[in-house]
Amino acid sequence: MSLTLSVASERYEIAGGFRIARGARTHAEVVVATLSDGARAGRGECVPYPRYGESVAGVMAQIDGLRAALAQGLDRAALQSALPPGAARNALDCAFWDLEAKRAGVRAWELAGLPAPQSLPTAFTLSLDAPEAMRAKAAANAHRPLLKVKLGGDGGLDLARLAAVRAGAPDSAIIVDANEGWRAADYAALAPEMVRLGVSMVEQPLPAGDDAALAGMARPLPVCADEACHDRASLPGLAGKYDMINIKLDKTGGLTEALALRDAARAQGFAVMVGCMLATSLAMAPALIVAEGAQVVDLDGPLLLTQDRAFGLIYDDRGAHPPSPELWG
Repeated sequence: MSLTLSVASERYEIAGGFRIARGARTHAEVVVATLSDGARAGRGECVPYPRYGESVAGVMAQIDGLRAALAQGLDRAALQSALPPGAARNALDCAFWDLEAKRAGVRAWELAGLPAPQSLPTAFTLSLDAPEAMRAKAAANAHRPLLKVKLGGDGGLDLARLAAVRAGAPDSAIIVDANEGWRAADYAALAPEMVRLGVSMVEQPLPAGDDAALAGMARPLPVCADEACHDRASLPGLAGKYDMINIKLDKTGGLTEALALRDAARAQGFAVMVGCMLATSLAMAPALIVAEGAQVVDLDGPLLLTQDRAFGLIYDDRGAHPPSPELWG
């Protein structure tokens, strides 16, 4: 099947800005790939992430570099080896899924042999800030069932932030994300206190690649691998150190590998979280397929933007609803 390709970058403002341990942002810049067979078109969205050595220009160049191969019949199966796991492959892989669903006249989950996704409650992220500011944000979102709290790796201040969030949202479940900002001693000191405050999990407390200490520690607070887990090749290095993995399509390189990673992780005894980068509903839509049955769903990207794209996902008290065919899949 000969395909034509278009690729573009788009910018979306973040409501109130967004800060994690590695820095602050005021906008999200995404890359959208569109594949067309002349009669139908499929789209996929990705977020180039500097932490993984990616840039908007670099990812667009990666995608554009396959233009001739796509015209000569490159398909989704061949794409898996044509590009490494990462944002560029994600955009193209999801565009293939969207186009294949349109060509077959079915939804993407049917192509995958899976049941239709249900409305899924999602975490809502509170970015890093002073404790009182985080308490105010928590109070404004106290109706949400699950809050994800960004922490900064500064020990006592992290506990103060968390206590402030708990005071602002006494009934919400809480997970925390350290974004590689802790040391082993920080986890040992903070984990029992966080359990006392009702925290159920921490994402990536230690830097990926410098996390061996987790294997020899008691983990009263379950630990989720984020930056340490990209695709199935990551799994052997996580055994004994992590209790859960965070699947993001921008890390796996698309829905194809994300589904395979989910199944492999479960078979090896890992719990599953499905997360996202700061992006629009077009990026969340395929992730909802992976999120079915996950222990934690964190697909709140559009909720953190000042404006979503047309035909965006519906978010309500039941959570994120499956995408309309006008959006994706």
